Amino acid sequence: MAYEIKLNEEVHQIEMWAKEGNLADFKIDNRHYTVDIVEVEHGVYSILLDGISYNVELLPTENKKYLVNTLYNAFDVEIIDAETKYKNSRKSAEAEDSNYISTPMPGKVVKILVNEGDRVKGGDTVIIVSAMKMESEYKVVKDRLITKILVKEGDNIDGHQPLIMLE
Repeated sequence: MAYEIKLNEEVHQIEMWAKEGNLADFKIDNRHYTVDIVEVEHGVYSILLDGISYNVELLPTENKKYLVNTLYNAFDVEIIDAETKYKNSRKSAEAEDSNYISTPMPGKVVKILVNEGDRVKGGDTVIIVSAMKMESEYKVVKDRLITKILVKEGDNIDGHQPLIMLE
């Protein structure tokens, strides 16, 4: 299992190689670690690494974000898995006001809610796409005119492929 974590403002690659009982074998960036880890109470972990014991408290702050407390330090940590990457790319795509609607990920067109020539208002959903087992609605940022629909319902699409042209 591989994913990224954002520790304060730095992103690190994490890959879990094995876990058997309390022993966990993993890689952070390109360094290998074997630790003995035990949850001593809800959200509090005792970690033994190279003969040194650490106590770590994980406090959830938001979805997949934590405040991690040690004896002397506190860290903001975010788990960046495939779902988080997808949602972040959706947010940035929705924030842009371009002349077309596209998706950040490959998927399948589920429903087209507009026709060529329609005038839509900012915030209106124009297309629904299924990607990563989730259906996502794509909206226009501001009032626009639908000039061309480049796909049809049921089409498989690529990431960043223009789907609907706007004026």
